[in-house]
Amino acid sequence: MAKTVVVLGTQWGDEGKGKIVDSLTERADLVVRFQGGNNAGHTVMVDDKEIILHLIPSGILHEDKLCLMGNGLVINPKALLEEMKELTDRGIRLNNNLKISKNAHLIMPYHLAIEKEKEAQKGKKKIGTTLRGIGPAYVDKMARIGIRVVDLLYPDVLREKIEANLTELNPVLSKVYGAREFDTEEVFREYMEYAEKLMPFIDDTDIIVNEAIDEGKKVLFEGAQGTLLDIDHGTYPYVTSSSPTAGGVCTGAGVGPTKINTILGVVKAYTTRVGSGPFPTEIKGPFGDEIRERGGEYGATTGRPRRCGWLDFVALRHAVRINGLTGLIITKLDVLDGIETLRVCTAYRYEGELITEFPKALNILEQCEPVYEEIEGWTESTRGINDFNKLPENARRYLKHIEDTLGVPVDIISTGKKRDDIIILKEHFE
Repeated sequence: MAKTVVVLGTQWGDEGKGKIVDSLTERADLVVRFQGGNNAGHTVMVDDKEIILHLIPSGILHEDKLCLMGNGLVINPKALLEEMKELTDRGIRLNNNLKISKNAHLIMPYHLAIEKEKEAQKGKKKIGTTLRGIGPAYVDKMARIGIRVVDLLYPDVLREKIEANLTELNPVLSKVYGAREFDTEEVFREYMEYAEKLMPFIDDTDIIVNEAIDEGKKVLFEGAQGTLLDIDHGTYPYVTSSSPTAGGVCTGAGVGPTKINTILGVVKAYTTRVGSGPFPTEIKGPFGDEIRERGGEYGATTGRPRRCGWLDFVALRHAVRINGLTGLIITKLDVLDGIETLRVCTAYRYEGELITEFPKALNILEQCEPVYEEIEGWTESTRGINDFNKLPENARRYLKHIEDTLGVPVDIISTGKKRDDIIILKEHFE
């Protein structure tokens, strides 16, 4: 049987999935991104140079691998072409190694405009989106008025859909928000220019990936964001608009669940979240700021500072269950070097009662206080170590505690930014 591996986030995103996908790509044949848009940012270090990818799978840095952008994505063609140019300017070849699903939806200029206006109107209750038009694009998809990549191949269909959408949306923009309206022909001409450039990359990615699996090839599925940002299973409404959980792989890539073998959850050695929403283990004040600086915790896409906190087992147990994780990948272990005493959250306290399962009600989660267990830290540096036995004893104990608490083995450990700063305890591709 083919070996298929899913890599996804277990927290609020930003767990360091890009580096992990880049590393595992060496052993894979195909890499498939299955959801999200250019609100994601995957950072990979190559020869001490930082490369940030937003839409294109992280596997693209290995030119002999095929990368697919699945139907679950929403794609801003302008942003995609800019990303493609940045890669080619760095000498990275883009040809038959990149394919875009015909069924992926397009982000249109009016999606960005409507999101900007809606967020501004919410004031203090704003979601804290990246203002990339992701949510409105998914709204149109579910409302069955979305424009898909395949529509770029049929100009008459594209023009008709743009005109129909703007007939409805323009009055809302101008009369409700006082924003400018969009001209159908102007938008149409812009997207036809994109069509000309993207046409060689458009394909039936669902057929390609299924044929690859049937042929016994090794397929790596790459998620963006994290479990707690899932539209169904995250901290709604402070979530993304897609499903970055394991179930999203099947719908977002077009593969059946019986074809998935391994599901790896990426866990940052502490916890971060960007944007608004409840965060029980958040560390406020100077020490939280210190963790942010140690870990370089600023959004790869927006540059926004991330909120930092202790590891949260309540949230992680939820992620393990929702995704059916078969293995854990611990990242940024080195950020905890030199901290005398570490904390991990084992439960929440709400109105005097202990809660061990992640609350569904946001109003309850907002009032939960973390119940901590203290763990002895380590003074030695873990940065760059690629042999598990060379890790400080207390670092190994910390990892064992995570493994035992969650009941899932730790398969991979990242000890720094560089490609080689990694410990692989289990190989996932035969």
